[in-house]
Amino acid sequence: MRALITGGAGFIGSNLADALVARGDEVVIYDNFSTGQRRFLENLDGDPKATIIEGDILDDDALVRALAGCHQVVHLAANADVRHGLERPRVDLEQNTIGTFTVLSAMRQAGVDRILFSSTGSVYGEPEVFPTPEDCPFPRQTSLYGASKLAGEGLIQAFCEGYGFAGVICRFVSILGERYTHGHLFDFYRSLMADPTTLHVLGNGKQTKSYLYVGDCVRAMLLLIDGAEPGTCRAFNLGTDETTDVDESVRRISSHMGIEPVVSYAGDERGWVGDSPLIHLDCSSLRSRGWSPALTIEESVARTLDWFDENRWVFDERGH
Repeated sequence: MRALITGGAGFIGSNLADALVARGDEVVIYDNFSTGQRRFLENLDGDPKATIIEGDILDDDALVRALAGCHQVVHLAANADVRHGLERPRVDLEQNTIGTFTVLSAMRQAGVDRILFSSTGSVYGEPEVFPTPEDCPFPRQTSLYGASKLAGEGLIQAFCEGYGFAGVICRFVSILGERYTHGHLFDFYRSLMADPTTLHVLGNGKQTKSYLYVGDCVRAMLLLIDGAEPGTCRAFNLGTDETTDVDESVRRISSHMGIEPVVSYAGDERGWVGDSPLIHLDCSSLRSRGWSPALTIEESVARTLDWFDENRWVFDERGH
């Protein structure tokens, strides 16, 4: 099999590329390197099964060329900056919604009809049911990021219905692990490197989320894309049965670094507009297929912090 991975030089994409090549598949890594890192692809440097293309997902012609010989697409490229969505509202529309349509259009032109899409638990807004199942009624959307991802889901569903595509939608919780470079653990670690005496937290520290180790995430994605059926589109939650809050993350990072910072807070249960106070997904549908996470949240955090220790270069603005 030959797969094109949009955003293939990013955190999840590069780990997925490694896994696909390790099992004998060919990969085309398609990335504009705005946030993706070439250093994440060092394991694949010179490997005949890996092709790296610098390109933008809004470039229809470049995508069609990159798709030559491919059998499936894993669409991970997106703007994931939920916090600043209201400051630049068009970014989510262009990078997440229009970008997804461009990928689908290029697939149709290239004759590729199998796609796995990285969506988010944020599409549920602030639901009333926890853990939240895939068929939970959606409340109002609370972030432009979540809304743009939900629109992408709708486009994929329509292409599956209209053109016979095989689609899988993965609604992720936050992912942790090696090559993680975006999120509160990254921000806290960087802040505490600069000043280990104080830490400022957006919100009240009680925001509660589920997290998943990137290796467990990749195993789930491989299982789901292999099982996608033509003319169907199925959504799956990807997460763990556990949750943890921001204050616990601060304690784990502080303990790991051997420091005791003074923590200050700004806000209530939401750190910013669109920040869900609780994200806890029901992942029984995925578990019914034989998958389960190998690592706990605590173990995932520990691996992430160990990777930070060994890769301080990612905190350099030039590297990030």
